[in-house]
Amino acid sequence: MIQTSYYQKSGSLPNAVGISQGMPKWYKGELYKKLAPPWEIVKIGDEATFRRLYHEMVLYHLNPVHVADDLGGKVLLCWELPGQFCHRWLVAEWLEKNLLIEVPELDAPKATRSIQRELWSFL
Repeated sequence: MIQTSYYQKSGSLPNAVGISQGMPKWYKGELYKKLAPPWEIVKIGDEATFRRLYHEMVLYHLNPVHVADDLGGKVLLCWELPGQFCHRWLVAEWLEKNLLIEVPELDAPKATRSIQRELWSFL
């Protein structure tokens, strides 16, 4: 099962993999840069624009089956805390829609994830 989380929790996660351009200096774990948003969109504050560009620039060029094969059993990490808009949630949504699997946020209540998914689907 693929899950998502954030760097601050990575110390207790031996199966963590960073999917962002930059990582905390202390993070020495695995990286999967194919899912990292390009630097030119990292600071875009508009969620709808970020979503569109991330899909166009990153996800459109990847095969979800190959990504899931590469990342099976991993916890995908980036910077934002649970509840904040984040590209790891876009990755989770993309995998879920394309592969009909669940990619939950580690230690997050299911209700929180469902509410966020519904809100972000309108962006």
